[in-house]
Amino acid sequence: MASSAIPLERLGGHAFNHRTSVELEEEYDRLRDLARAEAEKKKSCFDRAHEAYERGDGAEAKSLSNEGKRHQAKQAEYNKQAAEFIFRENNAMGRIAEDTIDLHGLFVEEAEDILEARIRDAQARGQSHLHVIVGKGNHSTGGVRKIKPRVEQLCRELGLDYATEENEGRIYVDLGGNRVEAPPPLPPQPDGHQSHSRPQKRPHRPRPEQPQRPQRPEEPEDDGIFGCIKACCTLM
Repeated sequence: MASSAIPLERLGGHAFNHRTSVELEEEYDRLRDLARAEAEKKKSCFDRAHEAYERGDGAEAKSLSNEGKRHQAKQAEYNKQAAEFIFRENNAMGRIAEDTIDLHGLFVEEAEDILEARIRDAQARGQSHLHVIVGKGNHSTGGVRKIKPRVEQLCRELGLDYATEENEGRIYVDLGGNRVEAPPPLPPQPDGHQSHSRPQKRPHRPRPEQPQRPQRPEEPEDDGIFGCIKACCTLM
């Protein structure tokens, strides 16, 4: 894994790799496929454990349950590897600026955990703001965006104001506790080009309510997982 010694919360201009986008996508898919395979084995073991318990075979039920837990642990490990892999690649040096974090390809809970660590680290270092790439959710199941609402919820929980940027696939977060009347213009991309997007008439405002945390989804929000790798951070 590229630059594995670099803490995730410090990425954004500090990682590097020399692999092609095809190779990167294949590795990401391989890890997620391994996780899904372990999930299927886990379910099979737990289902058979339940059947064994129902027919009074406690020993068999316990054995199958333990086997299911082993597959569950492997599933979590493969998903962890996939999350760290895609995050490091999408946040590699030359792809995004130091004040930006790209959450493409992550499960919602993974994105939340990494973002919270990044926010706290940035605040500790005196960083004034953070641009969070969440994607537009164009390819999400049912067209329902998952990561963006959770990012907004996390900001509210941390007492941070935010606004959707012009691109609609990015959120500007003020880390100093200030009110965001409007996000600043999109900064130049690392290659010197601006992202092309439709301007949004007005920024999104935080809602006062505090919704319950949704359950962890089984698939990442696919809005072009390797969009930044393929198109120099032009959001999909």
